[in-house]
Amino acid sequence: MADKRAVEAAVVDAQRAMAEFDGARQWFAAARQRPMEPLGAEVWVFDTILAQVLLVKHPWRGWVPPGGKVEAGETPSEGAARELLEETGLQPELLPDPAAVAVRSYHPRHPVTLGLSYATVVDAATPFVGEDGQPVAWKRLDEGWESCFPDDLLRIRQHAAWLAGRMGGH
Repeated sequence: MADKRAVEAAVVDAQRAMAEFDGARQWFAAARQRPMEPLGAEVWVFDTILAQVLLVKHPWRGWVPPGGKVEAGETPSEGAARELLEETGLQPELLPDPAAVAVRSYHPRHPVTLGLSYATVVDAATPFVGEDGQPVAWKRLDEGWESCFPDDLLRIRQHAAWLAGRMGGH
């Protein structure tokens, strides 16, 4: 169950998110009235020219951004940063505004929960280390990848385009 600190931080980050999907803000307002499933958090790691995103090959979800469950005592952004470190060995600073807020289930037998997506930009030459059984790879944004979340490609592409506009048109 999501703890009070995580939920309070998620309220702020959900409002600040650059994009909203699945009616997430309205869903979250109603869901906060009862005990909630743990929140989800992930990081969209872009290369410096915003042409690629770093993904982790999950055993049954396919290629997904590094992320996972927000643990007790963490805010969603802290959970996202921890998951990024655990799954890739990377510790870059996350961009100040969350990239997106969505509602999804992370397992077929689990109910839906709020997921926050954060973003960062790193040099593609930066070394990374995947967890055992979960390879990490750069995936081009102009190509697809196999994932149980088919909407992610378009969502991530849209955020890269938005970042390019903010960063001077990469």
